[in-house]
Amino acid sequence: QVQFVESGGGLVQPGGSLRLSCAASGGIFSIYNMGWYRQAPGKQRELVATITGGGSTSYIGSVKGRFTISRDNAKNTVYLQMNSLKPEDTAVYYCNAYQGVVTVYQWGQGTQVTVSS
Repeated sequence: QVQFVESGGGLVQPGGSLRLSCAASGGIFSIYNMGWYRQAPGKQRELVATITGGGSTSYIGSVKGRFTISRDNAKNTVYLQMNSLKPEDTAVYYCNAYQGVVTVYQWGQGTQVTVSS
């Protein structure tokens, strides 16, 4: 059974930075394609950034140039560095493995990011 534990969220002012971590257990992490997702109040969950097992990354347009996804396979961890944060980034952030558009495992609890002055 694969599980993910997200951490690193918090309250930050606009323009600030946070680094989110997603620790995986119970699987062969190095072969997983991993994504960061977020769900804002009153909105659907959306895919924010992805990183393949080979290290190829992608981002939605609204976070390009501000967010960076990375992974450390030795630590079974994927990261999301979030810079120049905006109020519209406020959401619960989740990680998961994916195949195509399908997430493979159960969602964790996520970590709350709140951007507010």
